Amino acid sequence: MFKRILIANRGEIAVRIIRACRELGIECVSVYSTADKDSIHINLSDRSICIGPPPSNKSYLNINNIISAAVVTKCDAIHPGYGFLAENPKLEESCNENDLTFIGPPADIISLAGNKSKAIKVMKAHKIPVIPGSEGNIESINDALRFAKKIGYPVIIKASFGGGGKGMRICKNKKDLRSSFPLAKSESKSSFGIGEVYLEKYISKPRHIEFQIIADNFGNITCVGERECSIQRRHQKLLEEAPATNLSVKTRKTMQEFALRAARSINYKNLGTIEFLLDENEKFYFIEINTRIQVEHPVTEMVTGLDLIKEQINIASGKNIAHLPKNIKVNGHAMEFRINAEDPDNNFSPNSGKIINCFLPGGPGIRIDTYIHSNYSISPFYDSLLAKLVVWGNTRQEAISRSIRALNEFKIDGIKTTIPFHKKILNSDLYKSGNIHTHFIEEELGI
Repeated sequence: MFKRILIANRGEIAVRIIRACRELGIECVSVYSTADKDSIHINLSDRSICIGPPPSNKSYLNINNIISAAVVTKCDAIHPGYGFLAENPKLEESCNENDLTFIGPPADIISLAGNKSKAIKVMKAHKIPVIPGSEGNIESINDALRFAKKIGYPVIIKASFGGGGKGMRICKNKKDLRSSFPLAKSESKSSFGIGEVYLEKYISKPRHIEFQIIADNFGNITCVGERECSIQRRHQKLLEEAPATNLSVKTRKTMQEFALRAARSINYKNLGTIEFLLDENEKFYFIEINTRIQVEHPVTEMVTGLDLIKEQINIASGKNIAHLPKNIKVNGHAMEFRINAEDPDNNFSPNSGKIINCFLPGGPGIRIDTYIHSNYSISPFYDSLLAKLVVWGNTRQEAISRSIRALNEFKIDGIKTTIPFHKKILNSDLYKSGNIHTHFIEEELGI
């Protein structure tokens, strides 16, 4: 087992990793930018080291500074969390060059999964259903127009690298495609450094369902259930559930089998997520592989009793997953609400500033993953996620009832947050019935 781990991240995920390390008896080294000099993850760790000024490219995205911090503090491994460098193969390669263990998959797997068009080719070769789309990248608008005519409108333009909705454009006709194609390429270039895009047939009201994979370095692999991630705004997840609601036993089992096949097709190692779109006829399509811990991992932990961060660390240290039962039992229902520093009444604009007062909810079935506290100043430099409210119930209805109670208790004064927005979702009869899809927010709430 590792003696000391450097956590190459900030905010709630840094705190989450520290807690897992504490329970495993591992020392923690935190990194921080000058904007985060008062952040709680610094105080919780055994040691902290400044890696640069506020801009991410000079601190949390600076591989040289992070590797130097790990070497200087004599760490054995680096945990990247999610975001920043978590899916950058260069960090894994730099770890290898400096006798450090990267807590995640090897660089070649990260590279393959990160190139969505290549990943889709691999899935097709292994008979895994994919959405009809282009064979590789589309280079010109003329090529895009020809392909769209072949598969029929609507189509969606997607960035070949990256995620989070960046570089995505839905096109209902030729006019849309002509105007959106250069914009998508430009956004892909600015967001991920590579302006490559591809086209897919657009599915109008899909559900977004992902399966959590755990794989060790000895060829053992298991799936520990799925998560419903259909409540999104502009391709950004806002609320997740486990297990997926209104999913037949047959479809769940089949999707899980294909998720495992997808992971085996690239010899996956460590934790990962296989993501699918599910249409109204329960026909599903592979969309991508995420090679990191997900923001929404707590809902899986709540219904399985597993600690997924510990599993990541154990696998990276050379342990196998023989201790996991072959059939993971899912107990009850869990939901995760992303509490962001955003103003829902002003187009979800970021809302930095000082938290005057903060009260966190509690009680049965309530978990809060956060780094905020009263009098803490929210920086404008980073992601707006403040906290994750995770709620468990024996049934989905009990989880919803507890969620309403917890959201009513949750107080963050001084800045705008998405708490009122989540209350609107829970008051929707369609949401309560489980009739959800990825355009639920726009169509049901008109946002």
